Amino acid sequence: MKIIVTGSLGHISKPLTKELVQKGHQVTVISSNREKQKDIAALDATAAIGSLEDVDFLKRAFSGADAVYCMIPPNFGEPNQVAYYRRIGSNYARAIGQSGIKRVVHLSSYGAHLEKGTGFILGSHHVEGILNELSDIAITHLRPAYFYYNLYNFADMIKGAGFIGANYGGDDKMVMVHPNDIAAAASEELETPATGKQVRYVASDEHTCNEVASILGAAIGKPDLKWVTFTNEQMQEGMEKRGMPASLVANFVEMGTSTHSGAMREHYELHKPVAMGKVKTEDFAKEFAAAF
Repeated sequence: MKIIVTGSLGHISKPLTKELVQKGHQVTVISSNREKQKDIAALDATAAIGSLEDVDFLKRAFSGADAVYCMIPPNFGEPNQVAYYRRIGSNYARAIGQSGIKRVVHLSSYGAHLEKGTGFILGSHHVEGILNELSDIAITHLRPAYFYYNLYNFADMIKGAGFIGANYGGDDKMVMVHPNDIAAAASEELETPATGKQVRYVASDEHTCNEVASILGAAIGKPDLKWVTFTNEQMQEGMEKRGMPASLVANFVEMGTSTHSGAMREHYELHKPVAMGKVKTEDFAKEFAAAF
């Protein structure tokens, strides 16, 4: 198959590209960074250098392909996150519709079933809707859980304050996923003939926040590490003190609120993956300790 992978050589796209090439597929990787050309070629894939803002570029890149993996790179410099997601999602939809591709795997997110109260994830909700308007195209919306690597954001807090803290924590349930497990699911979907529009949740492990803290703590020599639950006001104040723009702070607080309430994972709980991913929290804790 001729498969297009967006997302350059990011956390998911790099292992996905490797796996697809190993399986004998002809892979083109889209990147906005010309310097990635050599690295992409080293994986025996073809580089297509251009911008996701350029529909004509996307249309040319998608032309003649059997399938495409579509992801929207985070861009915290965008003041209106939903508008950014909608813009890139619409570009993908136009390019897919005009290029003849019939199989799409879209990287969405758990929580995308909700139409409000999820912060950044609201963008994924909108993109699912935009892509679902395409007719005669098989689409799988991958909805991965909380990315393990987001836990790296707590490293400085652990070093400075001696605990993990957010506006979710304690006995709140965490559903987590490793990029390699997302890549494996994406590869499987791209190769699987399908019809219509589908949703597939991807997760590697489930624990309470306190259990996550204990596992990470054991790995870094802090066996008593705790996960403290902040109020929304405390979380907002802490982020603002670090100089984060108000619009981003609001998104993070919203996202944490829906994690704390359980709303983020309510649809996941009804449609859990048939099999969980291979990378467990204890496995990620080794990666965390090495970086810590």
